[in-house]
Order: sequence, then C-alpha cells, then structure tokens
Amino acid sequence: METSTDGTPAVPVGGEGDRPVVRAAVPPASLSPSRAGDFMQCPLLYRFRVIDRLPEKPSEAATRGTLVHAVLERLFDAPAAERTAPRARSLVPGQWDRLRETRPEVAELFADDAEGERLANWLAEAERLVERWFTLEDPTRLEPAERELFVEAELESGLRLRGIIDRVDVAPTGEVRIVDYKTGKAPRPEYAEGALFQMKFYALVVWRLKQVVPRRLQLVYLGSGDVLTYDPVVADLERVERKLLALWEAIRLATETGDWRPRPTKLCGWCDHRSVCPEFGGTPPPYPLQVRSPESAGEGQGRMGPD
Repeated sequence: METSTDGTPAVPVGGEGDRPVVRAAVPPASLSPSRAGDFMQCPLLYRFRVIDRLPEKPSEAATRGTLVHAVLERLFDAPAAERTAPRARSLVPGQWDRLRETRPEVAELFADDAEGERLANWLAEAERLVERWFTLEDPTRLEPAERELFVEAELESGLRLRGIIDRVDVAPTGEVRIVDYKTGKAPRPEYAEGALFQMKFYALVVWRLKQVVPRRLQLVYLGSGDVLTYDPVVADLERVERKLLALWEAIRLATETGDWRPRPTKLCGWCDHRSVCPEFGGTPPPYPLQVRSPESAGEGQGRMGPD
C-alpha cells in the first residue's frame, strides 16, 4: 500500500492519466447526522464511507431528493409574491442541468434511457414533489433567515459536530425554527424518534453555537404530504449529546482497533458494498490505518485526528 511522506497509509482518490492523486487516510474527527446514522445502522458501512471512502453509484431517489432541495432553496431567491407552484416547477429543468454540471456522475442514471421516457417520468415526479410542498407551507409568507446553512460546533469533549440545515426561520420575537425537507414518506409513529434524531442533532449544534434552544423542529415529508414537528427542551439536547459522545467513543475504538462489525438488516439490499462485505462472502479492502490492540485502544480518549 502507498504511504504519504510521513509514513501514514494513503488511499488513491482518482487523478489524471496514469498518476492518481493519493490522499492520506486519516481517522475521522467530526460527526454529521448522516455518518452517525451510518454507524448506528452498520459500523462496517461507516468504515467503507468514512475510512475507505469507497465510491458509490448515485441512485434515482437520492438524486431526485438533491434536485428537489435545490429547487426549494432557489425559489426563495424570488420576491414573495412570485413564489408560486408554476414557478417552482419551472425551476426543475434548470436545476437538473446544473446538477449534471456539478456532479456529472448523475447522468449515468439515465445512460440507457435512449428515448428519454424514464428521465421524463423522473423529472415529472420531482415536479409533483415540489408542487406538493405548496399544500404544506406557504412560501409567500416565509422569509428564511438561512438556507442550506452549514453549521459546526465543538463540544467540551473535543468532538466536532457538523451538518447542513435545509432552512432556518427566525420569528420577529427571536424564536428559531429548523426545517428539513424529506422527499420520502413520513415514518410510522413508532419510528418517529429515529426520524427526529437528525433534527435534534442540528438543534444541539445551534444550541451550542448560539446558546439558544430552537423553538421548533419541523420535518416536511413531500412524499406523503405530512409535517412532523417537535418542540425540544434542554433535557432533550443533553440526552442527544450523551448519545453522540457514546457513539463517538464506539467509533474511536473501532477506528483504533480496525474492528468494524457488519450489522445485517433489510437495508443491506440497497448497499453498494455487498461485494466487499463479509456477510455476503466478500472481503473488505486492507485497512488503511494503523491499529492497536483493543486493550491499548481503550486507554486513549478525545479527538482522533484532523479531517
């Protein structure tokens, strides 16, 4: 395996011609809602995405979600009176073109669609999702304080939390509402807590950054036309922080020992990495970081290294 100039194991990440760019493999040093969810779903999936950085093929559902988010973000560029459903639908083709420019790999989704029928149906579904939003919220009465806001906060433990919030609304009284768009369907009530984890994560970051507990967390499900809301209190955010610290300790231990266990679920059917997963007869790539014994790994605490 190639190494960097200081002897750290490195992994190729692509390049030009026969000279791939090599980037040193480093331990993770921050946590986002998505990566926290990966580890809770399957620690080996977290390793493949964060440590090995294995490539993944774009999916129609995820790409449509990215497209719809872009349209809803851009709609607020227009004056309030012009934020109509027809205008929002009209933004879909242009935002699709922009997405293909910034992420050329998404064009592969329709490479075999010679007649363009599948693409047309896919774009039409994106338009329907955008239009449904107008039955759930009235953008003419909204003036978001932030859109696609990157947030980052470092806890006293040294753990750095980061993420991107779809929309932040601030009332004249100063109350904060965090809004997230989902292009899927709302979960059943027994799964609502899992769905709110991401929002409580964001609320924790905002609280640590601004010393303000958001008044409301709002999930807007465009796939089913539902709106899920939750009003957090300090005790909620303290519980989330404790959960994240425990999760981070488990990630730290797995990082230092190289012991990443697969956790088979029904979601395995959608995973891009089954060919290298032991649960499906595969062999993971060589681990690119130095490992310690579980006993010595348990002695260290705190941050693991730079991004």
